[in-house]
Amino acid sequence: MRKVEVRSYCSEWTQMFRHEADILRNIFGRQLEAVYHIGSTAVPGLKAKPIIDIMLVVKDIGFIDRLNHSMTKIGYQPKGENGIPGRRYFEKGGDGRTHHVHVFQGGDFHVERHLAVRDYLRTHPDAAREYGELKERLAQQFPWDIEQYILGKEPFVEQLEKCALWWYRQGY
Repeated sequence: MRKVEVRSYCSEWTQMFRHEADILRNIFGRQLEAVYHIGSTAVPGLKAKPIIDIMLVVKDIGFIDRLNHSMTKIGYQPKGENGIPGRRYFEKGGDGRTHHVHVFQGGDFHVERHLAVRDYLRTHPDAAREYGELKERLAQQFPWDIEQYILGKEPFVEQLEKCALWWYRQGY
């Protein structure tokens, strides 16, 4: 069991992303189309769980399972689709989780969704502040119950995604 911990933004998260992205580029090689820092640690000023979310966009999602051994060698646990069809998901750090890697094939809807939310929060500080405060309250309310923490965020996140996608598709 791991504790739900939400911290103030830390500028080191960007460096942690860059370091890990370089390692992942070597593993994914020519399959890789793009690497993005996503999630709350990618939004300056936003309170977040201190876990770096990385999104890789690849040419062929079916090929990625062949890289499970290479990912395991650098500390990741392959989790398959982990609830999102068409995704490959990896976790690093066990209960002291440090990184999540989300892999999608180019053109997958979830690529746009992740980028829209990230960019919306980066450019809408009131929404980012509200989201950060919600996460902090939920972490205090459910410090040992990640499922309740996630459930508590769902209504806000659903509305956030709708607004962010509309905004993103307007060409912001």
